[in-house]
Amino acid sequence: MKTQPLSLHIPEPKTRPGDIVDFSDIKIPPAGKVARPATDVAASELREHAYSLIRVLGDDHKAVGPWNPKLDAQTLRTGLRHMVLTREFDERMVKLQRQGKTSFYIKCTGEEAIGVAQAMALDDKDMLFPSYRQQGLLVARGCSLVRLMNQIFSNTKDNLKGRQLPIMYSEPDYGFFSISGNLGTQYPQAVGWAMASAYSGDTRIAAGWVGDGSTAEGDFHYALTFASVYRAPVVLNVVNNQWAISTFQGMAGGEQTTFAARAVGYGLPALRVDGNDFLAVYAATKWAAERARSNHGATLIELYTYRAAPHSTSDDPSGYRPGDEARNWPLGDPIERLKAHLIALGEWDEARHTQLIVDMQAQVMTDLKEASSYGTLGDPPPDDPGSMFEDVLVEVPGRLVMQREEMLQLRQEMVARRASGEH
Repeated sequence: MKTQPLSLHIPEPKTRPGDIVDFSDIKIPPAGKVARPATDVAASELREHAYSLIRVLGDDHKAVGPWNPKLDAQTLRTGLRHMVLTREFDERMVKLQRQGKTSFYIKCTGEEAIGVAQAMALDDKDMLFPSYRQQGLLVARGCSLVRLMNQIFSNTKDNLKGRQLPIMYSEPDYGFFSISGNLGTQYPQAVGWAMASAYSGDTRIAAGWVGDGSTAEGDFHYALTFASVYRAPVVLNVVNNQWAISTFQGMAGGEQTTFAARAVGYGLPALRVDGNDFLAVYAATKWAAERARSNHGATLIELYTYRAAPHSTSDDPSGYRPGDEARNWPLGDPIERLKAHLIALGEWDEARHTQLIVDMQAQVMTDLKEASSYGTLGDPPPDDPGSMFEDVLVEVPGRLVMQREEMLQLRQEMVARRASGEH
């Protein structure tokens, strides 16, 4: 018997910097071709949905097919407004990071339809367990940009008191669970919260988000097991934006099959959705939420999109992908697609869109002026070391009280010496 040396497959992206962009391997079905089943359908009957792609907006910018949510024009304009505001907020925050006013930022450019459409499809009281590229959830739920900027600047109005990275928001008043830097943890947290909600007879469901890379984490698989076994009322979202910080989605298994297909082995229904199609994202999320609310269990949604921006302000994508790759993404830009749909309906025009951008830029600048007045990284507020003792323990033990008082006394003495010119 002849033998040959074994070889190991190392996934490699099709193109690198300087190469011609090639997305010819991506199969995009026509809009409206994927069937919309009843929300109580057995997961085994949804297998093909894990391999297709739910689309509503066609190349002619019209909404077609069974997944068309038939949203009225005002709702569509609201969604467009939220997406434009999210993008303008991102653009301004990156400029401020470059100016040294914050240490770090992550944009969601090209993915705005995900956060905004999903927030609008879910109930305002549902609990959100996001990753770090879903700021659109907070924008759509009406959270003030000033609150987000305060957390980015870690200033005197930061409700987290500088204890988180700048973009790892925590907004309990908006049902937005604290973002975790340990990626993947959102899934078991979302499933556990959903199980508790069901166990207590509540009516709220949960939703969680991870990126394609995080599906390789153990937390992802633990969560799917619990979600399946206990029929947890949760919507589990995988944002497949093609790239982790420097590695393409094939490193997490995306070459072998779709990320939605991972649900099949757990007996969970899976939907694969055009993540740049606002209407498709809204409709799929609404379907999954109705299924969860009707005690039919969890759904895994793969949101197929593209990370147009760098992974973060610490990343330079020109070192690992072609510079024009984002412009050639075959599913386009979510804002431009919704804008074109509204124009096709006769409910929008270029002049109104230009004015919308101007208005959203003005809103960002107005909110920035207020947030900056409370301090930034480049112009920090007076330090308050006593705050390190707050919001940690319900009952502060005596020894910590003594340490806090000693520290504050020493600080007062130091300030007094400086004022008098002593060293």
